[in-house]
Amino acid sequence: MLSGLYLITDDNQDGKLLRKVEAALAGGAQTVQYRAKDVHPDDRLEMAKKLRVLCTRYAAKLIINDLPELAREVAADGVHLGQNDMPAVQARQLLGRDKLIGISTHSVEEALKAEAQGADYIAIGSIFTTDTKAATQQVGLDTLRNVRKAVRVPLVAIGGITPDGAFDAIDAGADSVAIISGVMADADPARAAKEYSLLFNHNRPSPNGRVLTIAGSDSGGGAGIQADIKTITLLGSYASSVLTALTAQNTLGVADTYQVHTDFVIKQLDTVLDDIGTDTVKTGMLSWGGIVTRVAKVIADRSLLAVVDPVMVAKGGESLLDKEAQDSLISRLLPESYLLTPNLPEVEALTGIAPRSIEEMIDAGRNLQELGARNVLVKGGHLNGEATDILLIGSEEYRLSSPRFDTLNTHGTGCTLSSAIATFLAQGYPLKRAVERAKRFVSLAIEYSVPLGQGHGPVNHIQAAIQLLHEGVSVD
Repeated sequence: MLSGLYLITDDNQDGKLLRKVEAALAGGAQTVQYRAKDVHPDDRLEMAKKLRVLCTRYAAKLIINDLPELAREVAADGVHLGQNDMPAVQARQLLGRDKLIGISTHSVEEALKAEAQGADYIAIGSIFTTDTKAATQQVGLDTLRNVRKAVRVPLVAIGGITPDGAFDAIDAGADSVAIISGVMADADPARAAKEYSLLFNHNRPSPNGRVLTIAGSDSGGGAGIQADIKTITLLGSYASSVLTALTAQNTLGVADTYQVHTDFVIKQLDTVLDDIGTDTVKTGMLSWGGIVTRVAKVIADRSLLAVVDPVMVAKGGESLLDKEAQDSLISRLLPESYLLTPNLPEVEALTGIAPRSIEEMIDAGRNLQELGARNVLVKGGHLNGEATDILLIGSEEYRLSSPRFDTLNTHGTGCTLSSAIATFLAQGYPLKRAVERAKRFVSLAIEYSVPLGQGHGPVNHIQAAIQLLHEGVSVD
């Protein structure tokens, strides 16, 4: 069965094809299609053999584009054919019954013909406009849906597919999505591949997705690892945890903090990852520089998709990070973050910029991207008016607003938001939709909060989850 991320190689002009493919395989690519029609036969044979070794190591399939003879020579898993290439029957005779034959199609009629000819899977596209093949006709999602109804073999959606487009293609019936530049041209192919691979979690049963939270304990239960586990579990994913610190804390503030030794933090982390694994990571309070540095190294070494909440100041104003930890966060963890989620005081601590307007929030977010954060969510809750956050996804910019509620019961909102985003990412939502859905969850949690304690009370996680489910809230 062909499914998941289907990586198509580029022309290798930068000489890094093997390195990129291995990174993508580490990020979850299930199939690699090697395109080498214009490469010298000796060079493509050598490259195909190396790709065969890589794919075997990662238990992925190797498909050769257009060249059945090369596929047979390197014992590839199959060949992919265009409408004008060797007939499928002839390719089957050449490769044998146990190999995969894929055929590119552009309509229901071509898909039905390919299935009748014995195709094991069918590629349909271009679903969206693409620069890869300028002359390719865009067929759209409706054609994909119609092909899904017409044929029984697996479908690969191809052409101009972004993560949001991949989400829609999977919803329309694609078993796999074919990506070229979205992974091969990315500066971080492993995380790009992980981003696409997670989208295939979307229709899995509960608990759907694994989320690992690395954070401190809040003895009052409103924030920290307690808020994270509540959020992850109530939203339908599996929560695992790594404890970095203990706090003696209530709604009035933090009375004391006890740091967990760095070696034990990493022992927890490695033990969970070596057995259970995770789809996403959420980091919160990391206490001091040694923990920050070593957690960042694990995230980097394992190419984890990390939502980094740079917990630096408690609700009551107490500092939760020392100077060394702040420096380590900027230099080591920030460049490993898939999404950084600072509030305005944290933005100021990280950049020296104190945003007082939406425009200044955008400038500060771009500054954080220049420091290495892949994507940034600048939370604007400290400004007056509507609670407007700025989401920067690569070069794209989005303004996300929600109503402001007149309540003191906002303890744990930052932890809850970041863990909800990590949860929805693990469940197969693309980033913008994950953030929008998480923001709605937090708004509900604030709206339905009830007074507990004498200070800043916690938000209402369970009522928010019930209400979200009841509303059928979706940003699909």
